[in-house]
Amino acid sequence: MKRSQINQILKDDIEFAKEHQVYFPDFAKWSVNDWKNKDSSFDEITDCMLGWDVTDFGSNNFNKYGLVAFTFRNGNYNDSKTYPKPYCEKLLILNEGQTLPMHFHKLKTEDTINRGGGNLQLTIYNSNKNEELDIKSPVTLVKDGQKISVPAGTTITLKPGQSLTATTGIYHRWNVEPGTGKVLVWEVSSTNDDNIDNRFLQDIPRIPDIEEDETPYRLLFGDYKEMGAVEQ
Repeated sequence: MKRSQINQILKDDIEFAKEHQVYFPDFAKWSVNDWKNKDSSFDEITDCMLGWDVTDFGSNNFNKYGLVAFTFRNGNYNDSKTYPKPYCEKLLILNEGQTLPMHFHKLKTEDTINRGGGNLQLTIYNSNKNEELDIKSPVTLVKDGQKISVPAGTTITLKPGQSLTATTGIYHRWNVEPGTGKVLVWEVSSTNDDNIDNRFLQDIPRIPDIEEDETPYRLLFGDYKEMGAVEQ
């Protein structure tokens, strides 16, 4: 992805979030120099991968396969003594026409909550012992406090205000119901680490390669080391 594209995506989605009365902490607005000049009291931000994330999953086609996220808080599997939070909170934005590819989490249980905009669609399967799609067994989840069991491959639609709880090992793919528009999603989960937790059905990169054609508007969590926000 080009940095200029990422910058415009972030500007658009920050405005979308504000339209839904969502606001961000101060570090969400930091410049590259702010990150380089921070002191060690802010280490939790970089050590726990807080902040912005934009990805096209290596597709070079963000409009088809893409996601924007902001992580507000998180623990750390590698240093639970320093960062003991057992939970994670994220905002995620999906455009109409985009797909979040099929994947499951090895460690994370999560609540996916539609906070506004269009209707979010989740297509779900169990995983089998080889970590592939189980196309036969029914999937058990919780939808707004109700335990449900649905056939493999079912697409569940979440309207604004509705939520779905998925445990580890459940494959899910996100789309937006056509004609309903961009979706603001909230995720409340156990600790998240995208470096070790995601199992995508297809072997695709989680963090995009970025062509630096202009100065970053906001750093992504994948930028922290390269841009000098973390001591080498």
